[in-house]
Amino acid sequence: MSTFTLQKDSYALSSWRARPRSFVALMSIYESNYLRLRTLAGEPRRISGTLRSRLPHDCELVLTATGRSAHTGDLRLTYLLENDGGEPPESVPDVLLRVYHDARLCEWLPAPPSASSLPGAGLPASAGTVASGVAGLVRWERELDQRWARNVMLNKWLDYCLERGHCAGQGSTWRLDQPTETESSRRRTSGTPPR
Repeated sequence: MSTFTLQKDSYALSSWRARPRSFVALMSIYESNYLRLRTLAGEPRRISGTLRSRLPHDCELVLTATGRSAHTGDLRLTYLLENDGGEPPESVPDVLLRVYHDARLCEWLPAPPSASSLPGAGLPASAGTVASGVAGLVRWERELDQRWARNVMLNKWLDYCLERGHCAGQGSTWRLDQPTETESSRRRTSGTPPR
């Protein structure tokens, strides 16, 4: 996918610019995220293992395929930020993505829920249908707001990564992860299969 495709994407009429925080607008952001991810890392359906993009003027970008089904794929995308004092690099942001291949959508998945964020948490057992309906609407609006915020941030971060020079296609910056000698010997002794 060329830069021209992304330029066309920016001229496309999208309802999320006119009516933010609606479900239709959220789907438009998911579609834009997919286009940016595809420009950044290539066809998402073909991503497997761990890929690394290293540029002299930017942090190392790591993309790992973490799951796959017939119609979706899960990916983890992160920057590795070097620490002083020889400590291991920090993964920030550490983003779990779900790609819907047939629909050509990509969303940033939330962290696994805690017990207090599960549906019905904090409501008395005797809550009536009106209270449950209002609570459900509030939860839906809160969920929509949280998805909106996460995915607008993802959209901007993917754009930033592209501007920094990370890309797929001709002149690709991505390389298949090659474990260091220490990692390879640790796997041989622990029985952990290679990625």
